[in-house]
Amino acid sequence: MEDRWVRRYRDDDGCETKLICFAPAGAGASTFRTWARGLPEDVGVLAVAYPGRENRIGEPIPPRLEVLADDIADALGDLVGHRLVLFGHSMGATLAHEVALRFQERGSPPAALCVSGRRPTHALAGRPMIFGTDEEIIAHIVSFDASLAEVFEDAGLREIVLPAVRADYRLVDDFSGGPRPLLDCPVHGYTGDEDTQVTPEQMRRWAELTRGAFRLLTMPGGHLYLRTEEVVLLADLSDVLADIGSRATAS
Repeated sequence: MEDRWVRRYRDDDGCETKLICFAPAGAGASTFRTWARGLPEDVGVLAVAYPGRENRIGEPIPPRLEVLADDIADALGDLVGHRLVLFGHSMGATLAHEVALRFQERGSPPAALCVSGRRPTHALAGRPMIFGTDEEIIAHIVSFDASLAEVFEDAGLREIVLPAVRADYRLVDDFSGGPRPLLDCPVHGYTGDEDTQVTPEQMRRWAELTRGAFRLLTMPGGHLYLRTEEVVLLADLSDVLADIGSRATAS
């Protein structure tokens, strides 16, 4: 089951720390296909393969985000014996947090949680709802990435791509969040300074969801800052991963 749920961009015997990446709504594991080149060679780079897209395009998407998080935590169960760092962007940040909580409940908290471009789970009240008509959903996506306009203008591509986007947007809107147990691991936040979906002040509230340390790195850009600032983001993640590795070795 793990092979269905995980795309391994690098994961050999020398990878004692594994970075598990969670894509935003409508996207898939290939979002992180270039990341192994920008991260230390001793770090495994894995991405969660959501159902309903890419190599799993024919599979149904669970009806609720909590169910998807359950499925992911179950599928990744054999990895919890390793040193894991979870990274998620937008919807992926919420999923990464939910999966981190499930790992912790089972006695194996991650070494760190990295969240990007998303309000924390306990502070979702009042957020704008994003699910709507197909045209409204497309307009919302294109507002972040104008290059996708061509995809949705092609009837064949639109038919392939839109169902997963529509289902993910419904998952995000239906997820009410609320109080959660505190994590025992540090949390690292990342955001763009022009993101219309979350402010740096809202990102800082992730600090309220951990007993560990919290830090926030704000970079130039909007909701998809991690494309234009990939080099900077991966350099910072490299430092985070190196620190985690050195602490583990010292202990």
